[in-house]
Amino acid sequence: MNSGGFSPGCLRPLAHCAAIVSALACLVVFTHVAARAAEPAATGKPAPTKDASGAEFTVIGFDKLSAFKYEVPDETKPNPDTDKGDSQIPQSVKDFHGKRVALKGFMLPLKVEGGLVTELLIMRDQSMCCFGAVPKINEWVSVKMTGKGVKPVMDQAVTLVGKLKVGGIKENGYLVGIYAMDGERLDAPGT
Repeated sequence: MNSGGFSPGCLRPLAHCAAIVSALACLVVFTHVAARAAEPAATGKPAPTKDASGAEFTVIGFDKLSAFKYEVPDETKPNPDTDKGDSQIPQSVKDFHGKRVALKGFMLPLKVEGGLVTELLIMRDQSMCCFGAVPKINEWVSVKMTGKGVKPVMDQAVTLVGKLKVGGIKENGYLVGIYAMDGERLDAPGT
């Protein structure tokens, strides 16, 4: 026994405890970093991009447009609260109103003239087309092409560029959507 009253064997449990504490600290830091990396980067606004003509547009996705819960107002009651619907849309999404955007999704043609689609829905996924699942109201954008129209593209993701409108869209007094777009062009796969 040494004069300090400690034996070398007495320090081993302390070293073992220190190693466990160190490992736990690393695990806490790793978990925090991993959780931060998994958070959506939706806190900042996407930077505008320029197309071949030099015109600016912002690339957005349904990850942003459908990232919130939207309760469709009950319009069967007398005097429905029509403003309640737009108040559910986050300001970060409302900020895209009137902006030129590029949005990727799946085409569902609604109106075809001379073999070209002039009105369509661009949807988050193909479930409505293929499986009959009803999408949520914030999972589609109603598009009217401003030119002649575009060729139909089915079963493949496409990108539509145009001016986005955000807010309740009513037909005959009924809410039919919260997003619309004046479509300028379609970027299909392979073009």
